[in-house]
Amino acid sequence: MSGHSKWSTIKRKKAKVDSQRATAFQKYSRELIVAARLGGPDPAGNFRLRTAIEKAKAAGLPNDNIKRAIEKGAGSGSADSYEELTYEGYAAGGVAVVVEAMTDNRNRTAGDVRSLFSKFGGNLGTTGAVGWMFDSCGQLIFDKNSVDYEKLFEAAINLDAKDITEDEEEEIYTVLTTPENFQQVVEGLEKEGFKAQSAELTKIPQNTVPVNDEDTAKQVMRLMDRLDELDDVQNVYMNFDIPDEIMDKLDI
Repeated sequence: MSGHSKWSTIKRKKAKVDSQRATAFQKYSRELIVAARLGGPDPAGNFRLRTAIEKAKAAGLPNDNIKRAIEKGAGSGSADSYEELTYEGYAAGGVAVVVEAMTDNRNRTAGDVRSLFSKFGGNLGTTGAVGWMFDSCGQLIFDKNSVDYEKLFEAAINLDAKDITEDEEEEIYTVLTTPENFQQVVEGLEKEGFKAQSAELTKIPQNTVPVNDEDTAKQVMRLMDRLDELDDVQNVYMNFDIPDEIMDKLDI
């Protein structure tokens, strides 16, 4: 398994676990608030809000919570002022890390993120330190057992998708797009009858860093988990490649 696909697999498995946490509900609510504030409360005319609603529903966020978050973002309720921030640095073993956050207190968030980097053998860097090591892209996941690959491939290519890959272990197809072409591909494939399991903007490492030491791997994964647990953190991206035998010991 390549480092890229391994990273994607780990992120998907973690997302299933994280979606059950109370902190995950807070993250989805913040995304709904910000999306509604920036593009309005109507998902039909606000693609970011539409995808945020779909992700929130898939994670089990109650409809009432979704409605309240949208109303809050649209100004119908008392709305906190969230800003979007990105932090970059290195985890143990030279693993590059990009952290995306939404916060109403940048000093608090910066302090929390910096503390975790230090605690788990990493270093928080400056903006631009490692971001160039990742490609921003749109990612659509399809159930391999309910989609005809040839038809999906043809439709995606006609919509100028970047790449289509198959993961036999996870039994999925992944369609990658540029960030600019993401909405066009999602809506175009839906018109062709293809409904993705998930569709999101993400970051994929250009190259991966091998982590062959169990202690280092444990530090890297603990940093990832603890960052994910912060209320202010929306996404964490890393470029590690940990061998399967070590991952099995870490129970990830």
